Amino acid sequence: MTLEALEQDELDRVFHLKYETSGPIGSTPSLYRKFDYHSPDDYYEALVNRLVGGETAWLDVGCGRALFPSNFPLAKVLSERCKTLVGVDPDPTIMENPVVHEAVQESVYEYRTDKRFDLVTLRMVAEHIDDPQALLLTLTECTRNGSIVVTYTVNAWSPIPLLTRLTPLAVRHPLKKLLWQTDEKDTFPTTYRMNTRKQLRTMFAGSGFSEIFFSYLDDCRTLSRFQTLLSAELAVWFALNKISVRYPELCILAAYQRS
Repeated sequence: MTLEALEQDELDRVFHLKYETSGPIGSTPSLYRKFDYHSPDDYYEALVNRLVGGETAWLDVGCGRALFPSNFPLAKVLSERCKTLVGVDPDPTIMENPVVHEAVQESVYEYRTDKRFDLVTLRMVAEHIDDPQALLLTLTECTRNGSIVVTYTVNAWSPIPLLTRLTPLAVRHPLKKLLWQTDEKDTFPTTYRMNTRKQLRTMFAGSGFSEIFFSYLDDCRTLSRFQTLLSAELAVWFALNKISVRYPELCILAAYQRS
């Protein structure tokens, strides 16, 4: 089995729910629309939207307080659509999550259940995994033949992850707060042991999962707080895209099916 590339209408549907359901769109999405750009979040959310049906048993690993931090309307729609949605995260913010049907404050390495999930999602989690084999053991035990694991993470060799490796954790939060206005409790240590296509494919294959979808996603959100700089970044992205040159800052979106 392989999953087809995401269609424009799937991305537009996510964009609409995110930006156009509560009045006029803001300056950032207006710039995205001007340059015909969809963020990596849009692609991830569109893929998950495609995979969640009425009978889906869904496990989200590491969701904390928000299933989709930038798209609560879609999170609510999918929570109501699926059969069950369990969130697992060792951080206490999991107890603030309003859309999971069951919140489990526990490390994914230790999570054990009699449930078998059709879909497992890891949104910006892989870069924090320090024991990939323990993670994959849990995924193997809580899935069945045909189950799909979706991983959305940063690409290890992009500029921001490379800079992160050189930056102490105590310095990262002030930088993240400056760029993205994040809370300190949302800054976690990173390891980058599952952040290349080769790493992911090899590790999942070793646990009986086959790659059925893979995409590099251009990430132009670094300067999104600063509209002039964001416009310049999008202009550079647009120009590179026109001459088929890959943008340096990338995310990974991949799906693996158990067989």
